[in-house]
Amino acid sequence: MERQILTVSQLNEKIKAKLDGEREFQDVYVRGEISNYTAHQNGYSYFSLKDEGAVLNCVMPQKNLRFRPENGMKVVLRGRISTYVKGGVYQLYASGMNPEGVGELAIAFQQLKERLHREGLFDEKHKKPLPRYPRKIAVITAGKGKAVHDIISTLQGRYPMAKVLLMAVRVQGERAPLEIVGALRYANKWKVADLIITGRGGGSMEDLWAFNDERVARAIYESEIPVISAVGHEPDVTISDFVADRRGATPTKAAIQAVPDQMELLEWLRTVENRLAQAEKNRLRLLRQRLNTLTSKRVMTDHLAYIQDRGIELGHLQKRLGDVTSGLISRKETRFTAAAAKLDALSPLKVLARGYAMAQDGDGKILRSWKDVPEGGEVRVTLGEGGFTATVNAAYGKEQEDGSEHDV
Repeated sequence: MERQILTVSQLNEKIKAKLDGEREFQDVYVRGEISNYTAHQNGYSYFSLKDEGAVLNCVMPQKNLRFRPENGMKVVLRGRISTYVKGGVYQLYASGMNPEGVGELAIAFQQLKERLHREGLFDEKHKKPLPRYPRKIAVITAGKGKAVHDIISTLQGRYPMAKVLLMAVRVQGERAPLEIVGALRYANKWKVADLIITGRGGGSMEDLWAFNDERVARAIYESEIPVISAVGHEPDVTISDFVADRRGATPTKAAIQAVPDQMELLEWLRTVENRLAQAEKNRLRLLRQRLNTLTSKRVMTDHLAYIQDRGIELGHLQKRLGDVTSGLISRKETRFTAAAAKLDALSPLKVLARGYAMAQDGDGKILRSWKDVPEGGEVRVTLGEGGFTATVNAAYGKEQEDGSEHDV
């Protein structure tokens, strides 16, 4: 019998068929430590699973991962054993991965929480204040159930003045995150409310997972309208709670945070009303006291008293004005007398009275020098008493001090 000679490909194909045909290799669970992890852009992750004595090559679709694997992480893989014909090696084609001792959702939650925290999505500086008296409130949750009933009944009971808009979405399942994100963006685009409450009732971590979705977290962070997260029961905490502007431990508590209590407002208004009334009473009492004080004054009991008092004041003012005027006139008279005496002393008439004379030509110009005397002209001479006119026959100057005359 002639022995069959196989090619490498044929041998690998036979090994693959053998492995694929063994049922025990088609659904296996393997425990080990991840190493050499690589997330390829083709949508698959390639890594090794090892223990103290061996290494197993593994490949897994990234869409099946609920968290990000890391080197050194101990996990349990589920999948099938087969051979990669071209490589000639067998490997585990994983369909699921769970962290050993910790649920995959818990790991995914913690990883996303840490990453968003590093990005600053949880920072208090990004938290927007809630409106004190909201006019419109958008409630993004399931259209039926205890959560929506608790939220709406609490809002209407505490603050019926606010208009409540229910935006019904899925809050569980694969499509839930996209619907929640769509409702948040719609509310912001069309400004349908000035406050948003989003959440759901309690449940398992899987039930609440839509509010741990990164897309929902970022939509809440990007919302220009303040958002209150109301997911689950008291101990339940989701990523949405960290990103939202305010967290309600339950849907009911979220509604309580959203609006004031109308009964408390009424009580406050009554208190303010009483304070205003008391303040007005005090003001009127003071005004009444002032009025009584004014009506008891003499000017109110004697109608002529005001005129008499003003007359007395006018008399005092007249006397003061007279005294001031008299003093001013006296000082002016003294100054005038002194000035008149000085002026009189400087008067040319005083000089003439002492025996001097003043000569003027025909035009009235005072003659100050013999050179100004008009030749054969007539001059006017003023004396201390009266004067005369004369015809100039001769005039002399300093150079004629020898007494000789000089004809003009």
